[in-house]
Amino acid sequence: MTGMDTDTLLHRNSEDDAPATSRPAGRPRAHSAIVPIREIGAHYREQIKRHLLDLDGRDRYLRFGYAANDRQIGQYVDSLKFERDHLFGIFNRKLDLIATAHLAYPADIATAGVAEFGVSVSRHARGRGYGARLFERSAIHAVNDGVQTLYIHALSENTAMLRIARNAGAEVERFGSECEAHLKLPAANFRSRFNELLGDRVGQMDYLLKTEVSLARNLLAAMQEGRNGARAGRHESGE
Repeated sequence: MTGMDTDTLLHRNSEDDAPATSRPAGRPRAHSAIVPIREIGAHYREQIKRHLLDLDGRDRYLRFGYAANDRQIGQYVDSLKFERDHLFGIFNRKLDLIATAHLAYPADIATAGVAEFGVSVSRHARGRGYGARLFERSAIHAVNDGVQTLYIHALSENTAMLRIARNAGAEVERFGSECEAHLKLPAANFRSRFNELLGDRVGQMDYLLKTEVSLARNLLAAMQEGRNGARAGRHESGE
């Protein structure tokens, strides 16, 4: 099993989230950059559901390992255990959830020492390295939680997910149409805890700023609508 240190985990360049076959020839690799990521709780359940329901059939198949229908996605979201697992999200300027990661823990994490990672990225947000950034964020959280091994189960044709795992140094085993990746995690240290704290603050500030901008935008739109309504009223009354 391949291991990695904390510095490697924090400063690795990422590949695009799109499969290599869909990347234009000559397009450079995406490099590491600050991407605001926010841990999301149970009150984001509906947004998680909307994000997953927006995935097309192919993306649902790659994310879940089967062609999940709307009912099955609803059941998955309803079953999320926010009191035990951890979910992370990336939001656009309209506060739409465009990428999310699920770090799933077994019932007895103290004994198992293992967590499972899953990720989805909206099609229009591909090619920005969001999958890799969510993997790094989830891995750092797992490190600080004392998880020893990060586990990924993916279809063999899910090249984007397997590329993220291999880039992180995971050992990937193939079993027919499916693959399992295991990444041995380093022990937590000051750097890992500091970087998780910093990532939390960046994610929170980004979300608050986007919220303020959205509120201001909605207020201006309402004021403009009110002015337009007043003008129309004066015009109808002949003023």
